[in-house]
Formats: sequence, structure tokens, C-alpha cells
Amino acid sequence: MFDNLQERFDKAFKTLRGEGQITEVNVGETAKEIRRALIEADVSYAVAKSFAGRVKEKAIGREVMTSVKPGQLLVQITQEELTELMGGENQSLNIKGSPAVIVMSGLQGSGKTTHAAKLAKMLAAKGRRPLLVACDVYRPAAIDQLHVLGEQIDVDVYSNLELKDPVEIAREAVRHAKARAYDTVIVDTAGRTAVDEKMMAEIEAVVNAVNPSETLFVVDAMTGQDAVNTAKAFHERIAFNGVILTKMDGDTRGGAALSIREVTGVPVKFIGTGEKLDALELFHPNRMAERILGMGDVVSLVEKAQEHFDEDAAKKLEAKIRKNKFDLDDFLKQIQQIQKMGNVKDLLSMMPGMGKALKGVEIEDDAFKGLEAIIQSMTPDERRQPETLNGSRKQRVARGAGVDLTEVNKLLKQFNDMKKMMKMMSGMGGKGRRQMMSNLMGGAGGPGAPGGMRGR
Repeated sequence: MFDNLQERFDKAFKTLRGEGQITEVNVGETAKEIRRALIEADVSYAVAKSFAGRVKEKAIGREVMTSVKPGQLLVQITQEELTELMGGENQSLNIKGSPAVIVMSGLQGSGKTTHAAKLAKMLAAKGRRPLLVACDVYRPAAIDQLHVLGEQIDVDVYSNLELKDPVEIAREAVRHAKARAYDTVIVDTAGRTAVDEKMMAEIEAVVNAVNPSETLFVVDAMTGQDAVNTAKAFHERIAFNGVILTKMDGDTRGGAALSIREVTGVPVKFIGTGEKLDALELFHPNRMAERILGMGDVVSLVEKAQEHFDEDAAKKLEAKIRKNKFDLDDFLKQIQQIQKMGNVKDLLSMMPGMGKALKGVEIEDDAFKGLEAIIQSMTPDERRQPETLNGSRKQRVARGAGVDLTEVNKLLKQFNDMKKMMKMMSGMGGKGRRQMMSNLMGGAGGPGAPGGMRGR
């Protein structure tokens, strides 16, 4: 996401590179480029014009220190303004009441039902006991979908096929939750293909009936400025507290994420970053601004890693590395851990400077599948002792994995390189390990780099 916007911003800042000082003329040209970039990203003209004007005003009034170049200063100002445009600080979920009630609203097809389940999974992981409520009485498939999703995440679902009134279902669900000690109720309401009076009146009635601590508007980020207009229409009627932007992992231009807060006054609280039920992230305006400007998002990357970090497993792995017993089973486990963290290209793009490096490069979601297939085509003894893989065994493994022999040799070389590196790191002090990691990250196509990459 935001690839084109990042490229246009970079072009805008080049106007000031090489300039010795900021003037009204050169910063004015840059501000025009910034405005055009935002409009191309499907931000409304009014918002784009206002934003570019604020950047220009701040830049002209800012004294340039000798240690900071004008282009760098403008990047800093733009990052500050982007952060403010998207809401400043990240906004937490309002969870008040016993039980706390959250109502999900939005158009049909926005991902409302799926994101109700994603939110339930996130809250359950934090120790809460959520109950999902099926209030879409018009589409039996929506009720079935919620039950299926509930089973997948081990969260209970309340539905009542005898009641045809969503308001009554919502009320009964809250009573049911109180009686059975659920601390959070997430109500999935019906959507329509377009905003209409019947839908708005129904959601309004549900909200009035259950008095939610949080009403979330779920909107497809791929719809750009239309998403902002729909959000505005909803907010004028039901005054929701927060927004969930879905499909942020797609080829979105970013207009909704950039301007929905400015237009509605309501913060984006979560973003959906994939189809998996754990692909829901808190929205951090400052981190998103840094990603847009190609600065990466190391904090989010670390948080993702920590979510899937097993301390006991890490200690065992370190012990094996120190004894030089790191084998292909361990290598496979590390690959699987990375895959649990999400889309590989998104993860790499969180590293500073990697956004530009990945421009025009496609990394398939199943980029590691070939490596897994090769390792799983080996016998347990071969995985523990890769040195036993002679020519005929490699041929057998290649046939079993459905790959060329060269791919097997490539994997074994990557494994051996990584094993050597880990052994060296285990014998170093903290400073040495950090330097080794720095060197590793600086090298393109280093050990363990996924296959499945190709230029467009």
C-alpha cells in the first residue's frame, strides 16, 4: 500500500535537494507536488490543498540549521503533518460497561462480519471473554459465516432465528451475556449495498437499544474517496466512535486512510491487513506516516515478532546453536514462524529503506512454500544430518518436492550459510552480534532470503 504516494512524495522532496535554503519559491513548488500526490492518492482536493498549505506555511517559518538540509527538514514537517492529518496519537478501544458492547456498522461487502471475528480474536488474546452476535437477519449466510468464524477462533456466537427484529436480538444477546459472564458483546449488524434510510434507521435503533461503549464503522479502503463520503453519511446519523479500514494490504491509493479523520473528525482505530483472522492491527498515525515517507516501521515489526515469540523455544534454539546442532528441522520452524507474522513483503517494507528496494518486486504469499516442500521431502535423519544428502538423495528430494535439483542445492547453501552465521554470532558479545546483524541486513539476498521474488 501507498507505493505510488511514497514515490510521488520522494519526487516532491527532490525539488529541494541541492538547495542551500528554503525560500517561498522552492517550497511552493514542493507544496504543489505534495498536493498533486495527495489528489492522485484519492484524497479530496480540499483536504489536499489544506494539507499542502500547512506544510508550506510551517516550512517557510522554520529556520534551517546548518546540520539539516532543506529537503530533510521538509520531510520532517510532512511527517508531522501526515501524523496530525491521520489523528495524531493512536486511539484505543472504548471498553466500558458490564458487558462492554461494541456495534459493528458499514456497507455490505466491507468485511464487517470478518472483522467482528478478528476483533473478538484480538480481545480474547488479551484475556477478555467476547460474545459475537449475529444481527443480520436478511442474509442467513451472514449468520452461518459468523458461526463458522466463531468456531475457528474459539469464541461463542449468539443468534436467534426465531426473532426477526435485529433490535430484539441485540437486547437478548446482552441479557444472555450478562447471565453467562461474557465481558464483551460484539454486534454484527446488517449492511446494504448503498446507504439508505431503512438501514440507517435500523442501526440507529440497535445503537439506542444496547447503548454501546464503542460503535465502529467498517469500510473498504480500496474504495478510496467513496469510503470517506460513506463514512461521513454514516457519522451524521449514528455518530460512531472509530473506523476500521479493511483491505489495507491491497493496491489501495491510501486516500481513505489519509483523509477520513479530517473529514469525519473520527479516528481510524484499526486496519485490516489480510484475510487471516489475526490480520488486524492497531492504527498508529505516526508509524503510518513514516511508512508513507519510506522511513519504515521498525516498532510494528518488533511488535509482530513479539506476538509470535516463544521464549522457551528461543532458549532451546540458542542452546542448539551454541552446540552447533542447528538442523533443518530448526530451519523449517524459523520459516514457519516468519510466515505466522503475516505477508512477507509487508514485513520487509517495515524495514527502513526497503520500500524503495521492493519497488517492482513481487513476493508471493507462499514464498516459503518451496523451501518447506524441500525440507519436508527429506527423511527425519536427513533433516537432522544434512551432510548425508548425496547426489542420489538430493535427486529424490527434488522429485518429492516437485522442484529442480538446483533449488535443493540452493536451500542447502542458504542453510549452511545461516548455520555458520549463527555460530559466529553465538560466540560474539552484544556489540559484535549487533554489527553482524547490521551487516546481514545491509546485504541484499542474504541467507534465508525467500524464493518467489521476481521483478515486474
